[in-house]
This record gives sequence, structure tokens and C-alpha cells, in this order.
Amino acid sequence: MNRRVAANLAWMLFERGLQVGIGIVVVAMLARALGPVGFAHFQYAQSMVLIAAAFALVCGAEVVVPRLVAASGPDAEVARHALLAHAFVLRFAGGVIGYLLMCGYLGITSPDAEIWHAALLLGIAILLREPFGVVSAWMQARTHNRPGVLFNMAALGTKAALVGTLFLCGVREVSGYAAAFAIEAIVVAAMQMLYFRLRMREHRVGGLLSVHWQRARLHELLTSGALFWGSFILMMAARRVDQLVLQPAVPAAEFGAYAACMQILDNFTVLASVLAAGLAPAYVYARDTLAEARTNTGRVAFALAGVGLLGGAAIAACAPWIVHLLYGHAFAPTIALLRAAALLSSLVFADVGLTLLAVHLRRPDWIAIKWLMVFVVTLLFDLVMVPRHGSWGAIAGYGLGNAVATLVGIAFWWRCRPATSVATP
Repeated sequence: MNRRVAANLAWMLFERGLQVGIGIVVVAMLARALGPVGFAHFQYAQSMVLIAAAFALVCGAEVVVPRLVAASGPDAEVARHALLAHAFVLRFAGGVIGYLLMCGYLGITSPDAEIWHAALLLGIAILLREPFGVVSAWMQARTHNRPGVLFNMAALGTKAALVGTLFLCGVREVSGYAAAFAIEAIVVAAMQMLYFRLRMREHRVGGLLSVHWQRARLHELLTSGALFWGSFILMMAARRVDQLVLQPAVPAAEFGAYAACMQILDNFTVLASVLAAGLAPAYVYARDTLAEARTNTGRVAFALAGVGLLGGAAIAACAPWIVHLLYGHAFAPTIALLRAAALLSSLVFADVGLTLLAVHLRRPDWIAIKWLMVFVVTLLFDLVMVPRHGSWGAIAGYGLGNAVATLVGIAFWWRCRPATSVATP
């Protein structure tokens, strides 16, 4: 069993590493093909899509997977299928809401037509990735993630091939590259659906029409994951609000330089989640007492912060080489922004480590409170500073948001300290 879990984790880490590597190459081709202005339009559209996509995570894996594992008896597969069907409906409804909200925001702000086209195409993933992602939760419950990894790799390879073909053909239209991203989501959803149906047929389980729909179950799944859902929406909003405020306040080329900087840091800070996923089960989640879990959380957070600081310093030192290699000389303004923001990104690593304690204690309310505070502080700061200082105001907001997240995490960590007893004479 331990070997199976280790192999499953290895596949997940392999997938994440390959995704980051191919993602960097794809972004480099996008930047060089579209230039600072076109790249700015693409990244702005993608920021809106990422926020809207959070609405589709109505009942995440933390809600679905335990229920899938707990299903037992002769009709276990039927029960699992019914559970996944209800989760799919909730996620799809959330995705529709997110897509419509994105369109409403675009209608109010009236951006460039190129942004409209890119957002509508990229937004297809909102309707597909998380709803059909219930199949990934089913695979996770079976500790058999390999098919899902292969599906994602096939779709990622398809996207990379399409982007590469467009790049070599000299295509400069943003919508063409956005279509390649949409095709990736379609390929993953189709492969997940086909695989799941084939496996269900082995157990003689019907399709959606055979499901006994229960309003009570929909309500239970919705309420059980409400805090996780809300915290995830707040997290994505807090992480992307800087770009929503910056885009209308500065020229497109300046926004493109800032977006390029954040793209590099997004790929770098993924390392924090990967390391935390590898360390948490043994060092935090497996601890029998709160004191042990709290102590180890502090150690993990400190170690991750150290890794983030060293990595950030390396990125800052190599910023000219990184920017010229990936984006070309047209993105030279990104260098100074990257040098400053890379050092601030170490706070992201510390925050990821500190969050492990809230996850261990099953306190999604702590996570929601943290991201609400980060979102409000970042939004207010950016609304004041970005119109005055442009990209540098957004960089300062990025650092402030990370600092707030870390300080809130430290406060919750300190709150869980063991009570000290006072001896009485």
C-alpha cells in the first residue's frame, strides 16, 4: 500500500513538473509571437478566466474524495457514480455562473475586442475543467492517478504542439493562441469522460439518466464545501486583483511587462505547493498531537521560506538572462520588476507552509478569513497606489498581500500554542 501511495505521489509530482516546464516554453512562444501589447491582452483575459474558474470548484476534492472512499457494499459503484453526478451538476452550474460573471465584467469595463475574443475562448475551460474534474477526484479516491496524469500530458502536448505550429507559422492573433488553450480543456474533458464511462460499464452502471437525483444531496454537497469554495474564490481574486486594477491604469506594453514578471513567479511559487504536498503527510498530518503538528508546521514553513528566499535571490540575480531567454529584448522593463518581486515571493512559500496547520485542523474558516483580509488589503492598496505608480505600485501590493497572508498564518499558528499552566502555592 505504501508503495502504491508513493508511486501515486510520484506521478502527481512528475505531472506538475512537466506542466511547469512545458508551460514556460508555451509562455515564451506567446510573448515572442504576440509582443508586449498582444501578450498583455492575453494575460489580462487569462486573469479574468482564472478568477471566474474558481466559481466552478463548488465541492472540491476535500468534500468528494472522503465520500467516495467511504462508499462500500455491493452497490458501492452505483453510489459513487451518483455522488459524482451530483458533484458534476454543482460544478457545472458554478462554471456557468463564473462564465456569465466574466462576460458581465467584460461588458461593464468594455476592453479591447482582442481581450473579449481571448476571454471567451479561454473561458471554455471554466465550463469543462472542474466539472469533468470529478473524474480526477474518483481516481484520487482509488489512489490511481496515472490515467489522469496521462490525459493531462496528452492534452498539454496537444496545446504545446498547436502553439508551436502557430508560432512557426508567424501567427500574431491572440484568438488563435487562446483557441489552442481551449482545445486543451476539451481534450482533457473528453478523455476523462470516455475513461470513466468505460470503467462504469465494467460495473454495469448506467449514465446520468440512471441517477436518482436528490435535492438533499445537492444541498449537502454545496454546504459541506461552501467554506473551501469561498476561500478558493477569495484566493484567486486576491492573487489576480492586481492585474485587474493595473490593466486600465497603464499602457498595454507596461502591463505586458508586469504580466511577464508575474508569470515567471507563478511558475516558481508552484514549487512551494509541490514541496508542501510531499512534506505534509509525514511531518504534519500524521502527528498525533496538536503540539507536534504545530511545531512541525513551523519548521516546514521556515524551511519553505528559506527555499523561497534562496530561489528568489537566484531569480533576481539571473533576471536579465531569464527575461531575454524567455521573452526577448522587447520585455526589457520586466527585468527590474522581476528583481524586486522575486525576493518578495519568499513570503508565498512561508504562507503555504503555515496553511498546513489549518488544513490539518480542518479549519477552512481560517483560510477564508485569511484570503478575505488579503483581498481587501490588496484591493484597497492597489486602488490608491497603482494609478500613481503604475507597475511599481502593483509590485508593492504583491508584497503587501503576501505579507498579510503570512502574518495571518503566523497569528493562527501562535493561537494554537499549548496553554501554559501556572503553579499555585
